[in-house]
Amino acid sequence: MVMYYSVSYMENDVLKGFKPLRQKIIPSDIRHALIDARKKRGWSQRDLASRLGIGQRHISGIESGKIVPRYDTLLEIVRTLGHDFILVPRDLVPLVQSLVRDHQKDQPGEGDERPLYAAEYDDDRPQEPHDEV
Repeated sequence: MVMYYSVSYMENDVLKGFKPLRQKIIPSDIRHALIDARKKRGWSQRDLASRLGIGQRHISGIESGKIVPRYDTLLEIVRTLGHDFILVPRDLVPLVQSLVRDHQKDQPGEGDERPLYAAEYDDDRPQEPHDEV
């Protein structure tokens, strides 16, 4: 899965000169994607932090939105979780989103409809004998 987030600059900002964009918070969809990716690997915040060489409190702060990490830290977190950032031309964002959704559907356990009851999983299992009344 590829995480993507697009940022645009207004033309007026360009005319005034370059102003570095500093987010006050990581967008919630990115934070939730990080949390989901970490949990899919079965890692705690402490596990991820130890792999990155940072403190668990820092991971907690990033996931909760209290800390906005530097780009290199965020990129290292994303790559450690088996993902990457890409720049996508704005016109192609819907296409990339569609490709990601299709890819997720093709993954085992992703997008599959699961039966409500365990008996529906496998009808070939031998049935245990029941006492008849």
